[in-house]
Amino acid sequence: MSSRRPDPLAQVSDFEIRLLKLFRSVVECGGFSAAESALGIGRSAISQQMSDLEQRLGLRLCQRGRAGFALTEEGREVYQSTLQLLSALESFRTEVNGLHRHLRGELNIGLTDNLVTIPHMRITNALARLKEQGPDVRIHIRMTPPSEVEQGVLDGRLHIGVVPQVGALSGLEYQALYDERSLLYCAVGHPLFYVDDQQLEDERLNAQEAIAPTFRVPAEVQSHYQALNCTASASDREGMAFLILTGRYIGYLPDHYAQAWVQQGRLRALKASSRYYDINLAAVTRKGRRAHLVLESFLDALAEA
Repeated sequence: MSSRRPDPLAQVSDFEIRLLKLFRSVVECGGFSAAESALGIGRSAISQQMSDLEQRLGLRLCQRGRAGFALTEEGREVYQSTLQLLSALESFRTEVNGLHRHLRGELNIGLTDNLVTIPHMRITNALARLKEQGPDVRIHIRMTPPSEVEQGVLDGRLHIGVVPQVGALSGLEYQALYDERSLLYCAVGHPLFYVDDQQLEDERLNAQEAIAPTFRVPAEVQSHYQALNCTASASDREGMAFLILTGRYIGYLPDHYAQAWVQQGRLRALKASSRYYDINLAAVTRKGRRAHLVLESFLDALAEA
């Protein structure tokens, strides 16, 4: 787009809001092709509507072509403004609907990875109850690292998150959900897989190549990793599982997440009576948040699950 829009944007109509929602989906999907299934329309229609939005704003929002999809600097700023606008609209709709005491609107949840295998299923059961109370509620789940979950709750993009509680951030409230135990594992093919725990000396165990997390862990947990010979790292528990399953590394995984591989004979815990740590998983919400009937109903369901 060679020139800017000469006049300021006079108003934001329903049509612009619809285009901005499409823009948000394209950004979060990472491009036009990836957004086709999420939006239910073809790439040419997405491209045309993006062009309409750029024309109405007088700004070039993204680069697209053989080099791939990328936001311009103006596109990144418009995306952040779009998130704020849509969040404000959702808050308004939720407050008005709350006057009728009928559950409508959205619930945006951020989760850290690999919680679905926790046997208690408090999150799943609470979501089921929420849908029973409000069939029209739209639930959106985002799987992101814990720090991004907390930031999303702080800036209003997420209504609630579930994260390992490493340290309470100001501006957030934490509600304990689970105690999660992590054990030290190796996979079939690793030299220690068939070594009996009673014959496994700590010196030999600590000398094995191991995996360190790049995500935050409590100070008392860090000592477990400092004792190991960490030569690899992973940003989440799934990444750690990938490396452990190569049979070349040892590493800590939540016991509920590793259980299926243990039953298949692909993983074994090493010295489970001493090589473990526990972390509390908590639901996190923003302090001083506005009344949100859907969120409050979900929190009630979590408390009862």
